Amino acid sequence: MASSRQDYIAPWWTYWLHNFPHLNFNFQTVDKTFKPEDASYQQSLIFLACVSAVGLGLSLLVLSAFLTCLCCCRREENEEVKRPDTCCVTWAAVITGLVICSAVGVGFYGNSETNDGVYQLTYSIYNANHTLGGIGSLVGNSLGSMQVGLKEHLERLDEIFSPRGDYTQTLRFMQQMANNIIQQLTAMPDTRKVQVDLAVIADKTSFIEYYRWLTYLLLLILDLLICLITCLGLAKQSRWLLAVIMVCGVLTLIMSWVSLGAGTATAVGISDFCVSPDKFIVNQTKDSLSADIVHYYLYCSQSLPNPFQQSLTVFQRSLTTMQIQVQGLLQFSVAVFPTAEKDLLGIQRILNSSEFNLHQLTALLDCRSLHKDYLEALLGVCYDGVEGLLYLCLFSLLAACAFCALLCAVPRAWTLIAIRDKDYDDIDEEDPFNPSRRITAYNPSRAQVHSFCSYSSSMGSQTSLHPPLPATSSTPEYMNQSMLFERNPRYENVPLIGSSSPPPSYSPSMRTTYLSMTDAQIRHFGTDFQM
Repeated sequence: MASSRQDYIAPWWTYWLHNFPHLNFNFQTVDKTFKPEDASYQQSLIFLACVSAVGLGLSLLVLSAFLTCLCCCRREENEEVKRPDTCCVTWAAVITGLVICSAVGVGFYGNSETNDGVYQLTYSIYNANHTLGGIGSLVGNSLGSMQVGLKEHLERLDEIFSPRGDYTQTLRFMQQMANNIIQQLTAMPDTRKVQVDLAVIADKTSFIEYYRWLTYLLLLILDLLICLITCLGLAKQSRWLLAVIMVCGVLTLIMSWVSLGAGTATAVGISDFCVSPDKFIVNQTKDSLSADIVHYYLYCSQSLPNPFQQSLTVFQRSLTTMQIQVQGLLQFSVAVFPTAEKDLLGIQRILNSSEFNLHQLTALLDCRSLHKDYLEALLGVCYDGVEGLLYLCLFSLLAACAFCALLCAVPRAWTLIAIRDKDYDDIDEEDPFNPSRRITAYNPSRAQVHSFCSYSSSMGSQTSLHPPLPATSSTPEYMNQSMLFERNPRYENVPLIGSSSPPPSYSPSMRTTYLSMTDAQIRHFGTDFQM
């Protein structure tokens, strides 16, 4: 049946997914025809979803084996190696980050494509539902007008025209035409059941699609956050960030495999429908619509006759005949029976309204409108929808592999950070090359030494002198011999009076002031100034 379609051709990826093995829980082959109500077919889709559970189990098994080997078979680190090789961990983190970013990009594209396809499907279903609702409304209005309004007018006219047998005969003929119209309208298929079914399908599809889109969006954002936290954790070498990566990575790994299984099962199920959609529609509507009506709308070919053509023709001819009869009665009977004019004009209004409804009904019953909605729904779900699901499956697979590699690299980074901290803790505090030793030696708050110039200024003898600027030197702190070999470091701003060769910047008055210092002043400044 699907091969005769000229306006819809299923894409190749639907045939590829349709050829996936369909096995039930007993590992028996199941018919690939789309039958969502069949228990065996449901088991085949669940079986495909459970394949990802096997991948999840293997991933967790590999991670457990790797962590066990890392903890139990860790070789002793060489004590002479102060900076362990982090090249492997760095490149693993970089490659994993690139793969995760690429997977997230693929996921965003697939999520958007799937959402577009489902939106086109629901939009087409709502349009078809609106068309069916219009058909039901027009048929109901026309039936009500013929069964109630026209009957009341004919009964009153029958009383008025009772003295004239020819007029009453015309009224009976009009009633016969009205019965023909009622019979044809009653034979029209009841679209209310189909309308209700389509509304339920559209509402459920929209509800499921919203939460599916939101779930994938949160999963994509979580992957990006983990990738960012990984970069920060490796850059700052923070253990708590690596712990967060481990917890979130395991969670995301599980969610990736779950999404892969759900996406695969959904894509295969939709592909089974897309390969032969006409057969499924015929089977679903056989209780409410006849096969020729369903084929008329599914194919909309000029070679297929319109199943409503006869009913519409009878409707049109009956209305035309009744309008001719009413015009004759208005022309000849009103002069004799003036009270009949009101009912005749009421019948004329009913006939005009019914004719307007007939034209609208003819347009709505034409196959082109519903067939267009049907094709748009197929294109949306079978092209954009299934394609987007394939991209989402690719995203889930890449994310699962990348996070598995990342979880293997994080424990190694944790070990390297521990080795680094251990190496820093092993440095002797008295080692002049210790960074903390250098920072402590550079801190001037450990020994406050008053300069000679500031003291002399406070005495008032040299009010014009200012403290000399600290000497700047390109020699590192640890090259200062006074710091390396003396427990109390020397300071460059102390005058070298004891060496009998004062600096050229010292004036005779400064030398005199220094030599005249009392013992109390010497005790105040410490022993660093003693010669």
